[in-house]
Amino acid sequence: MTNQIVLFEPQIPANTGNIARTCAATNSPLHLIEPLGFSTDDKQLKRAGLDYWHDVDITYHASLEAFLEYLGERQLHLITKFAHKVYSDVDYNDGQDHFFLFGKETTGLPEEFMRENEEKCLRIPMNDEHVRSLNLSNTAALIVYEALRQQNFPNLELEHHYEHDKLD
Repeated sequence: MTNQIVLFEPQIPANTGNIARTCAATNSPLHLIEPLGFSTDDKQLKRAGLDYWHDVDITYHASLEAFLEYLGERQLHLITKFAHKVYSDVDYNDGQDHFFLFGKETTGLPEEFMRENEEKCLRIPMNDEHVRSLNLSNTAALIVYEALRQQNFPNLELEHHYEHDKLD
């Protein structure tokens, strides 16, 4: 059972770098659907991901259609503010792989695709009157950690183990 983050045509290198760091911290594979709005050699991308970039299982997909073909029948969740179902109402501890698809920073996911897959759409509750959207990297972290919480944080350290802990 894995929780996998999928970015549809990401445009801001710092967001993708921060998400890569979250993926490294949570053992979550990262999928990037092209075209990307930056080069993966971009300094901002590497700075945001620091030295974790090489620790991330990254798969590139040439298009949304190519990703969907790769996905097959596995569990897909579209993260969008237009959904009716709240992300925390889903049972992620069902033994299946979960793929969380996030849209590009400027336009989100294609509207027609979301309408065709409305039952797969999830939202994060927020005050829509004052905020148009949340930061992509914050949203990805929030979603993957909810799934991991429900799964009892598999293969993650739940206790601190440093010999010279400052909190002793």
